[in-house]
Amino acid sequence: MGTPLGDFIRAKRDSTQPESLGLPDRGRRRSPGLRRLDLAARAGISVEYLTRIEQGRDRNPSIAVVNALADALSLDPSERNHLRYLTKITGGECSAHTRPAPPRRDVRPSVLETLRLLEPGIAMVTNQLGDILAHTSGYESVTSGTGLLDADTPNLTRYLFTDPRARTLFADWDDVADEQVFDLWLAPSIENSEWFTAELAPIAGPDFTLRLNRHVVPQRGALRLNHPAGYELRLLRETLELSSDAQQLVVFLPADERTAQAVDQLRRRSPSRLRAIS
Repeated sequence: MGTPLGDFIRAKRDSTQPESLGLPDRGRRRSPGLRRLDLAARAGISVEYLTRIEQGRDRNPSIAVVNALADALSLDPSERNHLRYLTKITGGECSAHTRPAPPRRDVRPSVLETLRLLEPGIAMVTNQLGDILAHTSGYESVTSGTGLLDADTPNLTRYLFTDPRARTLFADWDDVADEQVFDLWLAPSIENSEWFTAELAPIAGPDFTLRLNRHVVPQRGALRLNHPAGYELRLLRETLELSSDAQQLVVFLPADERTAQAVDQLRRRSPSRLRAIS
């Protein structure tokens, strides 16, 4: 049985072309990407050891080996951080037999006050599982009519993969889906992430499960929305980590004047107020 660490290394190896690393083209290969032999040689480890890591038979590679693999794959800083995180959770022990305590859902009063100060801007508080815990009236305006906030406990990840309206709302649905699945690996605990994915996978289908095992590190560019009212929105995102709560405060800013005007129109169409979801 594989491990998150092994899955990531294998997926990255398969998506890396030898030419991009200055290696010669060795002709036709049985699988795409970089050969195990070439990666092992670049990292200074044996092919047998690399195979054990990829197949999950070695769960505790040394820091030196992990860094060597990162160098050999030419990982960028975000990918290196993800590799170290996967090394940590792969080497640990996680209970798969008991349901873990759910992540914190209450939002501190000072954070709610910050949201109030951001009114009528577009902002929300979320966690790495995709729960939308609180939001401004501006956020409700740009998501009105989409179904995202209809549930008693709205969750962006579940919405993306189970509500067909999501593929219309998010112009770059594939990129947003990559972001949300990647964030599950950063959830408050690996147990919470595993429990959530076990619940979601059966109803979300292969679009979800394939992303979960690919470990695609997202670029997080401008968010493009196709609002049901006919507006095309481009929003920049600024994220403040609330590390002590395992939550994030995300502020969305119009990326252009056209979006700013559309947001203003949406605010006038659907006046609302700050909402905290418990």
